[in-house]
Amino acid sequence: MAAPVLPDTVSVRKAVSLINGTDTGKFPRLLSRILQKLHLKAESNFSEDEEEKLLAAFSLEKQDLLLVLETISFILEQAVYHNLKPATLQQQLESIHLDQDKAEAFASAWAAAGQDTIEKFRQRILASQKLETIGWQLNLQMAQSAQAKLKSPQAVLELGVSNEDSKLENSTNTRRRRLRTV
Repeated sequence: MAAPVLPDTVSVRKAVSLINGTDTGKFPRLLSRILQKLHLKAESNFSEDEEEKLLAAFSLEKQDLLLVLETISFILEQAVYHNLKPATLQQQLESIHLDQDKAEAFASAWAAAGQDTIEKFRQRILASQKLETIGWQLNLQMAQSAQAKLKSPQAVLELGVSNEDSKLENSTNTRRRRLRTV
């Protein structure tokens, strides 16, 4: 068996026991929904109304439901990070005492949407801003009427930066620096 990628912590053990107690028929739909939105870092997987419906559907307390959702997201993020095969993911889940039917549900959901999810993570921008364009200009003033040997370079650097909103904004930095003459 491969090295464990899922930690054996108190919260993971509690979440596993809660997942084992959930309805096997409803669980695959929950997994596929979380997989669809896993790559979106700013959005929540479920709205408030949907969370209320999940509380009723799975008969969980709010805190327990949040723990289950966060743990499922964490498990799937680890599968993305380690690029796990469905069979390996199933083995990893069974090693942390997840029931076989739930582990199979994870493996089948991962087999169906895992590669698409990995590709979405690859396309995701990690930083909030992305450098799009670079422009520069160098002006060199060699003399003035008051100073015959004046050498004053001035550089203008234009950086075109886009936010996640895809708005291109120019950030102009002006730097003055004395150049050594030979």
